[in-house]
Amino acid sequence: MSKRKIVIIFVLIVPLFIIFALLNITQLDARIHTEQGNQSISEEIDNGDNSPVEEEPSDQEEPDGEEDLAEDPPDQSNSENKGSGQSLNDDADMLILVNKETSLAPDYTPDDLTVPNVRFSFEGPDPKQNMRQVAAAALEELFAGAEEAGFYLFAVSGYRSYSRQETVYTGHVERLGETEANKISAKPGHSEHQTGLAIDITSESASFSLSQKFGETREGKWVAKNAHRYGFIIRYQKGKEDLTGYSYEPWHLRYVGKEAAHEIFEKDLTLEAYLENR
Repeated sequence: MSKRKIVIIFVLIVPLFIIFALLNITQLDARIHTEQGNQSISEEIDNGDNSPVEEEPSDQEEPDGEEDLAEDPPDQSNSENKGSGQSLNDDADMLILVNKETSLAPDYTPDDLTVPNVRFSFEGPDPKQNMRQVAAAALEELFAGAEEAGFYLFAVSGYRSYSRQETVYTGHVERLGETEANKISAKPGHSEHQTGLAIDITSESASFSLSQKFGETREGKWVAKNAHRYGFIIRYQKGKEDLTGYSYEPWHLRYVGKEAAHEIFEKDLTLEAYLENR
């Protein structure tokens, strides 16, 4: 074969290889973005909402998963008490009780929200990355402590507005009925996430899910034994469902300060019992 023919063949074939390679790269990139999008949606299942992943099919996620991304950022303005809802006018009050009987005002938004410098299970920015400053600082210390012990934690959901919780709760009622929804989801105004003091966490060993499976992992066991050292408690404990009103949630942490957290841990109390005995 002459050199001229070889050159012609080379000129014709090489561009075809380049086009083929570019098509494969484009398809791979699209697949990666799709998988990331699916993971982001699955991470929408978080408490205040109280819906464990392992106990519900994957299609029973929070309704309209893109709502969190579309939600307006917190206005950072503290508001006055309206109706029966509480307003946290005292920034030092980290022991505020929010449960099925006690609520926050619909327009309450913490005025010191900030994003803790920790790993998240999704890409931000997103309003649910926020926490109150003191809780965010404590979470950073907890994550650092876990990492020193060889465990890697991931934050999933912190602050959630009244309106966002309303969307979450309504979706559960439509899907499960009010009776069942009340077992796993907080009514708007009754979610600890609105305080900015609660955070849902997970780990790779729990498949980045919010489920009781997390409590059985090495990371979950470390958190259960050490969270109080950083001012956090496991808010919804196993065996305390009749007192808290919610099922066991090893992933849901509530900041109460080191002194209160230590006593709650040592005496095996719920937050309700601790506050009642003060």
